[in-house]
Amino acid sequence: MARVKLELPESFLFSTEMPIRITDINYGGHLGNDAVLSITHEARVRFLAEHGYSEMDTCGAGMIQADAAVVYKSEAFYSDIVRVSVALADFTSSGCDFVFLLENAETGKEIARAKTGNVFYDYERKKPMRVPEPFAAKFK
Repeated sequence: MARVKLELPESFLFSTEMPIRITDINYGGHLGNDAVLSITHEARVRFLAEHGYSEMDTCGAGMIQADAAVVYKSEAFYSDIVRVSVALADFTSSGCDFVFLLENAETGKEIARAKTGNVFYDYERKKPMRVPEPFAAKFK
């Protein structure tokens, strides 16, 4: 079976911590695969807010998620505190990747790596937009 591989950047721009909620736990008693994307979504929203942006208004553009990949490294359990680090990578004319590292905040053990491809989007016209220049200048 071919495995998805996600390389981590040398540094991250932002990190935040959040507890694993009971709704994040699957029937196996650990963090569910679907919850990892919810956690990365929350981290992305916090990252954007830290810089005065939102998914609906980043320098006048919206954002839409085009793809996602997750590589699981270890289990996480109810009430664990997860530190999520965020980086930006692979800028194109209309988007970039958000790269995430999830770690147990207490032990430092890696839980997962994730990447979401995000496209800048004009919700009124229903079409992709170019990466806003102020955003690219700040993070590229």
